[in-house]
Parts: sequence; C-alpha cells; structure tokens
Amino acid sequence: MFLKAALVSLVTATSVGPVFASSDSSWNALFAKANGTCIGLSRMNTPEASSPVVFDDSVGKIAILLRGETGRGKSKARANMLCLYDKRTGKAAIAEYQWLGN
Repeated sequence: MFLKAALVSLVTATSVGPVFASSDSSWNALFAKANGTCIGLSRMNTPEASSPVVFDDSVGKIAILLRGETGRGKSKARANMLCLYDKRTGKAAIAEYQWLGN
C-alpha cells in the first residue's frame, strides 16, 4: 500500500511542471507596449493614460483609459477613449466613450 501511494505521488509530482510567475520587468514591458499601442491609435495630442487594468488569462486583455485633446487649432476637442489591448496578438481596439450624465 505504501509503495502504491509513493508511486502515485511520484507520478503526480513529475507530471505537473513547475509554475513560473512573470517578473516585474516583463509586466512593465507588456504595459509599456500596451500604452504605446493605445496612445498611437488614439491620435490624441499628449494624452493621459490610466494605469492598465489587467483581465485574467481567459479574457487575455488589458484595458487602458485615455483622455486628451484631438484635432488642432479651432477644431480641438476633449475626448475620452477606451483601449483594449490583446496580450496574445499585440493588437488593440479603441473607441470613444462618454460618462453617463455628461
């Protein structure tokens, strides 16, 4: 009985590979890439970006809120945008949003 339990434990321990957590530098590199992609898509003049909102791996997205001005001269307008960055593909989608009541 002891031999059987030891064998099951050994098989279980070797079949589950080591789990590695991402380092701070890899997260920072991912956030920098997401920010750069989103800011580039926004076409805003010096936008402000929120801290990234990271969804779990089943969603695979990072959300970033951007606010700033679009256009030049008399056609300048304030804008708020939401950017969704796909961690797997490196592509992003962006859309303007308005707060309710504004």
